Amino acid sequence: MADNKGYKQTENPQIPRARHHGIGSRPPKVENIQATIKRVWSYMRSEKRLFWLVLSVVLISSLLSLLGPYLLGVAVDRVIEDPETSTLLQMLVLLGAIYIFHSITLWLQNYWMIGISQNTVFTMRNHLFSHLQRLPILFFQERQFGELMSRLTNDMENVSRTLNTAIIQFTTSLITILGTIGMMLWLSPLLTVLTLTIVPVMYFGMKWITKRTGRFFKDQQRELGDMNGYVEEMFSGQTIIKMFSQEHSVIENFQKKNEALRHASYWAQTYSGFIPKLMNMLNNISFAIIVGGGGLLAVNGAVSIGVIVTFTTYSRQFTRPLNDLANQFNMILSAVAGADRVFQIIDETEETKDEEQAEPIHSLNGKIDFRSVCFSYEDEQPTLKNINFTASPGETVALVGPTGAGKTTIISLLSRFYETDEGEILVDGQNLKRITRDSLRKQMGVVLQDATLFHTTIRENLRYDRLGASDEEVEDAAKAANAHSFISRLQEGYDTVLDADGNGISHGQRQLLSIARAILADPSLLILDEATSSIDTVTEIKINEALANLMEGRTSFVIAHRLNTIRSADLILVLKDGEIIEQGSHQELLEKEGFYADLVRAQQNDNLHAG
Repeated sequence: MADNKGYKQTENPQIPRARHHGIGSRPPKVENIQATIKRVWSYMRSEKRLFWLVLSVVLISSLLSLLGPYLLGVAVDRVIEDPETSTLLQMLVLLGAIYIFHSITLWLQNYWMIGISQNTVFTMRNHLFSHLQRLPILFFQERQFGELMSRLTNDMENVSRTLNTAIIQFTTSLITILGTIGMMLWLSPLLTVLTLTIVPVMYFGMKWITKRTGRFFKDQQRELGDMNGYVEEMFSGQTIIKMFSQEHSVIENFQKKNEALRHASYWAQTYSGFIPKLMNMLNNISFAIIVGGGGLLAVNGAVSIGVIVTFTTYSRQFTRPLNDLANQFNMILSAVAGADRVFQIIDETEETKDEEQAEPIHSLNGKIDFRSVCFSYEDEQPTLKNINFTASPGETVALVGPTGAGKTTIISLLSRFYETDEGEILVDGQNLKRITRDSLRKQMGVVLQDATLFHTTIRENLRYDRLGASDEEVEDAAKAANAHSFISRLQEGYDTVLDADGNGISHGQRQLLSIARAILADPSLLILDEATSSIDTVTEIKINEALANLMEGRTSFVIAHRLNTIRSADLILVLKDGEIIEQGSHQELLEKEGFYADLVRAQQNDNLHAG
């Protein structure tokens, strides 16, 4: 079911869709841990045979750990009755075989479980990343990239660590506790009752602790994601920070976020740290009860010395799994919090799917009609109101106006990043919604104010939209964009590997590469976001020549910030407060002596004063 913003509702029968929460907000409470665990299990289904094999080995391992102490007690009693060396040697060989086999089962279950957990998280991570590629642009505009990275890395790693250890230890602990109680009852019910007197204290103590650790672990994950988002934002904005001398303010803000993370982590670790201390104390109390009570029973002939030896071992085997269960419960709570944050993203609504009647297009003439188009972002005032204009094939349409006038929104609607509230957009006479998104965007080329390049070779960056382009075609596109000369001067030429986001070459060179990429893509529609902004005069001349080659014969939309760059545009749309208040050629608009003429004069005066 689609709404009018370009989203579709994704349904999941296993867990309710997470409500949207903005940056810095508290994650929703995980009300149904079982549902979240069940959802993680759905990613493990391909490994279910191996998983059940692991559980079988865990069962064998746990039974061997129960058999060892029992045989140790039997050995003590037999040696007391028959102190011959052969009897002792037989029992030692048997015990040695059991413990060796037990070690082998431990190694096997850990080895197999590592594979299961890594394959499961691999699948989850692929699903999350693939889903991110299907989310609308608005989703990324509302969130910090660092916070999203935290979910893709930290939260996923949290789930991985828990799957690696928690399932095995949880199952082992549960079997060991039940088996130990059964063996103790079989050997001496009275001594068992004495030993289990510590269980109520243990239960209420762990309940008090784990009730608090779950909340603090969730706070820790939230604060970690918030700090990661802030760090990513500050790293990307270092130039602005230094230009405005805001280092001190940035450090102070980071210290506040770091303090919030420290506080959450401190209390999460502090409360979880109470558990082993509590268990050690109860272990010592249990040992004293067994020795004291067992000694009295042995004097009266109710139990043997071997039974007391067995009980002392079982008492430690009994309290240690309880300790492990509590620790693993904390790990599981932390992992559930991480998995829930991952599922919140997976449950975000995707872009609406293409309508059933939508068909792919393979070429465009380039005629664009906006007919009574209205649009508003969610819960906001109308952004565009009754937009009407026609762009003929091969024409250049310039969009001008103050910030927030709706220039970028028009381009976003044409690109189908959003859907119109009212009206329609026609491409070559066909409703935009009747054209598949992928085929539409294949016909569009984009050159933004800030060129986006990737950490790969220049050649592969230029081939981004045409992976099958030959080396000759790549070089021809670079020549047409006036980029070939500077590429040739690089030590590795077209095989030069660019740093992340093209760092290492100048802003103007990045723009030339972006234009060359668009030329190689050979689009029918072209979108330019003032590609010559903040460029020196010599580079601007090169870029304008490259843009002229790129725009020739193509319908082009130019978001103009410097009005002297659009004098030759066929149609200039002047926007203000979401409406087209004037339209026409440069000369026609000057003759009207309206808003556009005022903008031109204002910029000319600014340039005059700047000169």
